[in-house]
Amino acid sequence: MNLKNKQEIVKKYGKDAKDTGSTAVQVAMMSKKISELTEHLKSNKNDFATKRGLLMMVGKRKRLLSYLKSRNLDEYRELIKKLGIRG
Repeated sequence: MNLKNKQEIVKKYGKDAKDTGSTAVQVAMMSKKISELTEHLKSNKNDFATKRGLLMMVGKRKRLLSYLKSRNLDEYRELIKKLGIRG
């Protein structure tokens, strides 16, 4: 993921251009990175270090989503709908 992709994600999911720390932006960036790592693992099945990193990232995204769900249910529903995750 390059700087241009990060800036687009921040612009799309953040409250302003410098909002990199909000939960929605963090989840969106992780989702992008998770999809990239999933593609990498399709062609490199024995890359166990990447697989471990991917599983840790999925766990962290899950924790962030549950935090967001407990804080603001409407924002949580909107975010999972935009990202196309959770069913």
